[in-house]
Amino acid sequence: MTDQETAPTAEQITPLQQLVKVLELGKPSQVRGHTFVNGESMYFPTGRVYGGQVIAQSLIAAAKTVPDHREPDSIHGYFIAPGDINQDLLFDVENLRDGRSFSARRINVTQTQGAILTAIASFQERGQSGVDFADPMPENVPDPESLKSAKELMAPFADKNPFADFYATKSPFDLRHVQRSILLGPDKNSAAQDSGFQMVWMRAEGELDVSQTMHRALLALGCDQIMLEPIIRRSGLSALTPGLSYASIDHSMWWYRDIDVTKWHLYVQNSPTAAHGRGLGVAKVYTQDGELAAAMVQEAMLRAPGI
Repeated sequence: MTDQETAPTAEQITPLQQLVKVLELGKPSQVRGHTFVNGESMYFPTGRVYGGQVIAQSLIAAAKTVPDHREPDSIHGYFIAPGDINQDLLFDVENLRDGRSFSARRINVTQTQGAILTAIASFQERGQSGVDFADPMPENVPDPESLKSAKELMAPFADKNPFADFYATKSPFDLRHVQRSILLGPDKNSAAQDSGFQMVWMRAEGELDVSQTMHRALLALGCDQIMLEPIIRRSGLSALTPGLSYASIDHSMWWYRDIDVTKWHLYVQNSPTAAHGRGLGVAKVYTQDGELAAAMVQEAMLRAPGI
């Protein structure tokens, strides 16, 4: 390091750089056929461990036990209990199988109070051939640059609400809703039409020189900010509905093509059903040039007074 170069201070580290640091985790150790990795948590205004974070970290922990030429193709996680944001996380990775094309890993995430998440991740040998097709991206979608960002929408309320402050100043992701955002109020038209359909552009703000596995983990984390929105939208509720209570129950994701999270991705989302206090959110994720890169499904508990 030259005299002109100095290490960045905590204030100079961008939200994206801080997020990558959180996802990199500690050095693995081996005990009786299991791999153990420690991790810390990012800030989140609920005061609990953010679900997208622990899913992404589970993927990175599992990747530490897999050869570099195998990349994640799917992960399926169940949220067991809320995590304490002030405690470190312990990732216990079990090697289930290494086949000719795929590797399977089970990841259990614990804190002092017990398990908070269990997941299974699959990794595939890179560059394998096979059938290749995809649903097309919707036509005539507005460019992200023509839409207001969540940062702009939340900025006037940043000093009044911790979630608004997070979206306005602390989130490493730029979100731009094509339809009316439900961050500030319900979408009455969608509720009247019994539809949770929405499209959202998203990208990570900054530059990255990281592996494809890290890009996919970042996508897993970023998507968790919006996966419940179609359920809330179709219910005629909003993030500001008094007494609204929600929590992720499980999350599944599949990757089919390489991604760069610093580029715009279009999330095409809906909620096909809700019952018994549970709702289902689904999404297809397209690159800006129209490639279907990933798909995901998340179930959540959703409760509000009067429903």
